[in-house]
Amino acid sequence: MKTQWILIANAATARLYGRASPAQPLEVLAEHNHPESRLKGSELGSDRPGHEASDHSSAGSRFEPRTDARRKQHQQFADELAERLAQGLAEGRYDSLWLFASNPFLGELRARLSPQVARHVQLAHASDLTALPLDELAQRLRDPRLFEA
Repeated sequence: MKTQWILIANAATARLYGRASPAQPLEVLAEHNHPESRLKGSELGSDRPGHEASDHSSAGSRFEPRTDARRKQHQQFADELAERLAQGLAEGRYDSLWLFASNPFLGELRARLSPQVARHVQLAHASDLTALPLDELAQRLRDPRLFEA
């Protein structure tokens, strides 16, 4: 019997579902929340970008961070989810994986998947389904061809 995991996520919340086959009902395996991803960048960082005063100039140079604080939170959450998926695969808890995540969070998540997990991804679609109740989600997932472009 091939076990399937389905991850429904956006940058702040994720639910992991499992089922023994596409005909079986979805079972909630885990819920992950990352409230920091919902905060404004100004609420995440306590400092302004750094400044430099040069010796002979009246103007200073300003150093911008390479990645803003909010994007770092999104990346951290993607790392957490990728680690959970890698752990489940290592334990033999699933054979195939479907990913549904908001855009651009799906890209952040896929970039952090291990090569082993990436080989088990059967379907990945940029769609935020986190607000759907379980019965509506199950109905939408019955025909994954609806998500193919």
